[in-house]
Amino acid sequence: NISQTMSYMLPHLKSGWDVDQAILNEEERVVVIRFGHDWDKTCMLMDEILFAIAEDVSKFAVIYLVDNTKIPDFNTMYELYDPCTIMFFYRNKHIMVDLGTGNNNKINFLMNEKQELIDIIECVYRGAKKGRGLVISPKDYSTKYKY
Repeated sequence: NISQTMSYMLPHLKSGWDVDQAILNEEERVVVIRFGHDWDKTCMLMDEILFAIAEDVSKFAVIYLVDNTKIPDFNTMYELYDPCTIMFFYRNKHIMVDLGTGNNNKINFLMNEKQELIDIIECVYRGAKKGRGLVISPKDYSTKYKY
């Protein structure tokens, strides 16, 4: 199964300490963390996209995967209740993204377009480098999901 192999090709952080170190030690690039489960269908699809863009964004971002059942340390702090969540950090700071969805803390829906995710990560990088803790997504996702 190709989508299962995608999650194996991206680095997994194995402990809360590893997550902290990844966020603390990266000085130049955005740290993109996908919280979720390798076996979850949404995560598999997201991991495929993340793997596909990993090289394209490698100059300004590094991508990690975290299984939030094995490492529940951040579930409460970051409100990780969705099957698949992407969060951004820069120089040990959580960078929020206004996607138009009302939740600026994270991306908690499947991104289908590689270029859209690249654009968001690039936007996070540019904003974070200027000291911004909140950046506006290049695209508004408010109409993407009707509840």
